[in-house]
Amino acid sequence: MSTDVRETTKTGRMPAEERRVLAGTLVGTSIEWYDFFIYAQAAGLVLAPLFLAPLAESNPGLAQVLAFATIGISFLFRPLGAIVAGYLGDKLGRKKMLVFTLIMMGVSTSLIGFLPTYAAIGIAAPILLILLRILQGFSAGGEWGGAALMAVEHAPNSRRGFFGAFPQIGVPVGMILATFTLWVLTSSMSPEAFMEWGWRIPFLLSIVLIIVGYVIRRAVEESPVFEELLKRRKESSAPLRELFKHNTKQVVLTAVIFIANNAAGYLLIAYFATYAVTALGMDRPSVLLATTFASFGWLIFTLFGGRVSDRLGRVRTFQIGYVFLALWAVPMWFLIDTGDIVWYFVALFVMTFGLGLSYGPQAALYAEMFPAKVRYSGVSIGYALGAILGGAFAPMIAEALLTSTGQSWTIGLYIAIASVISLIGVSLVKETKGRDLLQ
Repeated sequence: MSTDVRETTKTGRMPAEERRVLAGTLVGTSIEWYDFFIYAQAAGLVLAPLFLAPLAESNPGLAQVLAFATIGISFLFRPLGAIVAGYLGDKLGRKKMLVFTLIMMGVSTSLIGFLPTYAAIGIAAPILLILLRILQGFSAGGEWGGAALMAVEHAPNSRRGFFGAFPQIGVPVGMILATFTLWVLTSSMSPEAFMEWGWRIPFLLSIVLIIVGYVIRRAVEESPVFEELLKRRKESSAPLRELFKHNTKQVVLTAVIFIANNAAGYLLIAYFATYAVTALGMDRPSVLLATTFASFGWLIFTLFGGRVSDRLGRVRTFQIGYVFLALWAVPMWFLIDTGDIVWYFVALFVMTFGLGLSYGPQAALYAEMFPAKVRYSGVSIGYALGAILGGAFAPMIAEALLTSTGQSWTIGLYIAIASVISLIGVSLVKETKGRDLLQ
């Protein structure tokens, strides 16, 4: 079926349905990434002394590195979640997987809020924490692909980048929610109260958010591309086998393209605030508030990147973002190291320009790189592998670089090198804008 027919089907839908799709993908991804980022923030602030108590007392630096490592552990299970959700999403539909992953993420996050600490149950505490973190990773592995495809496959041809940017801005929105929640708590209670019980509140709030997200996502219709694919399918296929038989190159490229954005993004999410507080001695509530405001730049520039890609093309927009990120990655550390909260904010906000332009077009680019019958599997697995190579251990690598060299700018060099690698990867992709999504 031609793109023109799909366009007619799409434009025949009521505008209210488009709004529901955008709201469903945005709210759902925002809630899921709030859950994910609350853990990342907590890893930098409280998890080491609470769940690795003996090590935190004898070797605080190593305990902090291991706390950051627990962020990365969940990434190792993202590909499994991507494989399972991708396979079922290509078989059963995008909508069912979106609801499933949302519930799984919410349950695992909420249970972290109930976990006893090392002081209460000993070694069982970090073990249970890691198990729940694995469930978060499994859920996140299937979440992004479904949300991205629901948005892009509902979009008119000329607005795929803009529609695809909505699940993308769920990441900075989740970041804003997580950081703002922690700022409110750390500003309204003593450090002792926060360490004793206040840290649990952000995890428990996930219960309310999941109910809201479930109601909104249940109201969204199935992707029109998937519905058309069901009509054309004569018999059950094996999407995963088909994917690696014909589209291995695309999976590798999608993973490489995501490395730098995900690595830099997780420094913003989980590392900068910890560095500013522990290494520079800056005020924790002020740092969290500045990080929250800087994250608005990520939101704005991600939406801008998606919209611009509908004009300039996906590849060109990515290239601009990665060149900027590579150039800014080192200088920004000299601003952060001033210890001034204004320069800290400026450093992070400027970085979000490169983050946004290399993230906003991602959903549209990835969707257009894969044929319809293996698209959910392809985008989910590529995204998950890129996250392992990029953000999984970025905070841990950053802490290790700082510990071994004593120079923060070496962390920037690490991000600059990653940006060059991802720039090469996206430059190997032939422009996809306007490609027929039913092919």
